[in-house]
Amino acid sequence: MRKLLLWIVVLAVLAGGALFSGLANPLVEMQVKGALVESGIGEKRAACMAERMVDRLTIPQLWKLRQGMAAQAGEPEEGYGLGELIKRLDRVDDGEAVAVLTTSAGLCAIGIG
Repeated sequence: MRKLLLWIVVLAVLAGGALFSGLANPLVEMQVKGALVESGIGEKRAACMAERMVDRLTIPQLWKLRQGMAAQAGEPEEGYGLGELIKRLDRVDDGEAVAVLTTSAGLCAIGIG
């Protein structure tokens, strides 16, 4: 039991170190890209946006953005309009995360991201 606890602590320290040092950025970027593609954004644009977002936002900000943009009870999963988008962005309650998301979407859409 003691060995198991030691291994769990060592693993947690290594994972925290990888996240803090940026070694886990490719994995995080892959997760962000997957979430963007799942939400209906094209593969190329999602890759561009994910790279910018991972470089500019922290893991907690990315998590907050994902949770805020997720459909809640009674909301459409996809195919929603501008009003629903604004409601979800407001729910994120992190101005920097919303700014990075929107600028990334705009810059990557016109090809200069």
